[in-house]
Amino acid sequence: MGFAFDETMAGTLGRVDSPDEHYPFRFRIAVRADSVLDHLRTGRAEITGEVEAPPLTRFSAPLHGELTIRPVLRRMIRYQFDFAGDDGHTYTFTGQKDIRWTDLVRTWTNMPGEIHDERGHLVATCEARFDLKEDWLSFISSFRPA
Repeated sequence: MGFAFDETMAGTLGRVDSPDEHYPFRFRIAVRADSVLDHLRTGRAEITGEVEAPPLTRFSAPLHGELTIRPVLRRMIRYQFDFAGDDGHTYTFTGQKDIRWTDLVRTWTNMPGEIHDERGHLVATCEARFDLKEDWLSFISSFRPA
């Protein structure tokens, strides 16, 4: 038996070629681990959902990727997913929360990230955060067996 939950993170995106311009950035994901035992061993879970990343996408784009949850042993939670931009190219978002037990709230809710193009070139940097006030209840209530 596995587990599943949903999460939303939002913030800003800044293109590397236009550092003074910032855009809203948001992703909503459904996380699924088919086996608790496998997850405990690897820390990995599949994610699907949608991302809003203008100017790369004008509307929500489907995403698919992986979430690695290792807050105790490796003190990190890593997000990586791919999505198609409006230009038809595939982009990869990678972000990581580096957990510090002396700064729990900030390190569990704030995450820097980067978006790379198909060739691996950095296209944008992102700052995303989990909104405790608005999303805590829906996050906790979304946990379920899978």
